Amino acid sequence: MSLFQTAESRTRLALWLIWVTPALWSVNYIVARSAPGVVEPHMLALGRWALAGVILALIARSELWRERRSTLADGGRYLVLGALGMLICGAWVYQGGKTTTAMNIALIYAASPVLIALGAVFWLGERFSWRQGVGVVVAMAGVFHVVVKGQWLVLAQVQWVAGDGWIVLAMAAWAAFALLQKKWPTPLGSTARLAAICMGGVLVLLPFSIWEYLQPERPAWTMQATWLVVAAGLLPGLGAYWAYGFCQKVLGASRVAASLYLGPLYGGLAGWVVLGEAMGWHHVMGAALILPGIYLASKR
Repeated sequence: MSLFQTAESRTRLALWLIWVTPALWSVNYIVARSAPGVVEPHMLALGRWALAGVILALIARSELWRERRSTLADGGRYLVLGALGMLICGAWVYQGGKTTTAMNIALIYAASPVLIALGAVFWLGERFSWRQGVGVVVAMAGVFHVVVKGQWLVLAQVQWVAGDGWIVLAMAAWAAFALLQKKWPTPLGSTARLAAICMGGVLVLLPFSIWEYLQPERPAWTMQATWLVVAAGLLPGLGAYWAYGFCQKVLGASRVAASLYLGPLYGGLAGWVVLGEAMGWHHVMGAALILPGIYLASKR
């Protein structure tokens, strides 16, 4: 019997992964900040999901072949999920990052778990206790404390730019992506399903990437571009998306959505360790709110 075949072992693994998944996603912040002038947004997203998709398809090849008829029958759904999760939440985030700030991105994305939780309760019929609601509110307060650097009056001074529109679309698309995965049942396991979604995402991204490649002003492909694709494909791509899909299947959309509040906190840690950005007391205070909030929201 597989180590994670029992319901209890799968639940334990999922409860552990909800703390790890946002750390994998924080790698994407570093990739997004390093990509301008190195690789175009849609080409980066295409390379990221093609790499992840090939690895996933190899791992789940037996299951994909066995369920090929049902997978092809659900092809339209996988195209929709690929457009939401790989095009809009991938390439469009890189596009928005060219003009907007990390603070604006964090503020906008902070609304995504709320949309997922509300959608899970009212659309999917999931139960959400008052304790989980308190956890969401406490975690959100910690997120805002981090992104405004402890200076709440800064909210009145936020400057909105064109890139914010891309991030708003990505935030709404992520909520739809998470809810539709729960709404649309599938015989595929987490690995095979993500492989099928990657195939849909690659098909959607391909024409946009070809158009970018044909532009005369695009940057020449370098080894740095290759490393960005590999990093984005393996960690925030393959690792984070698989873990999120697995956790959502085991724990439910509303419980797992609260883990996204760890994103700004982990992003700050990644910036401190990798990019040498300053770490302040607002990160510590934010963590003091986010971590217990996640704990409350993830409990049954």
